[in-house]
Amino acid sequence: MNKYYYEGKTKEQAEELALEELKVSKEDLIINSAEEKNNLLKKSVKIEVLNMNEIVAFIKDTINEIIKKMHAEANLEVRRRENSISITIFSDNNALLIGKNGKNISALQLLIRQMVNSNLKEPLSIVIDVGNYKEKRARNIEYLAKKLAREAYKTKTEITMDSMNSYERRIVHSALADDKYVYTESIGEEPNRKVVIKLKGE
Repeated sequence: MNKYYYEGKTKEQAEELALEELKVSKEDLIINSAEEKNNLLKKSVKIEVLNMNEIVAFIKDTINEIIKKMHAEANLEVRRRENSISITIFSDNNALLIGKNGKNISALQLLIRQMVNSNLKEPLSIVIDVGNYKEKRARNIEYLAKKLAREAYKTKTEITMDSMNSYERRIVHSALADDKYVYTESIGEEPNRKVVIKLKGE
């Protein structure tokens, strides 16, 4: 994952030089910074760029290396949007990669985000999943949140859910954001923060 530098009379000219030399499309070029340089003889703009294709390759290589050290085998499916990269891992040992309550996959995602975004002025959204675990987990959490909300309303008592990471807590908050009878709050300290479902009007 390299940084490249190009200079032109304008930012657009420097960008064209980068596109031509790196042989990438505009969508694959990340402009990390642009610096205007002025002196008595000329004015120019120097840009720092990264190649999105190289970033994706770096992520894939890093994930594969980690999986290999865990003595597992996997295939990776990559989906890209403008400022986001989604990686789904299909492995012969999904349980190992996911870890208890998703701790391993969360740690892997955090590591990859830090490694990539430490090189960028504007961070990329990087999501890593194993066998669609997060998608299924999100559906289960949303179902549980709504079930507990009904229970809280019927029994007129607040309910504290089990500890969850920030991503899972956001799912609960979002699922109950428009509920007529309850609202949610997060309590406690990481890594043991929990969501409390409370009755409105109390």
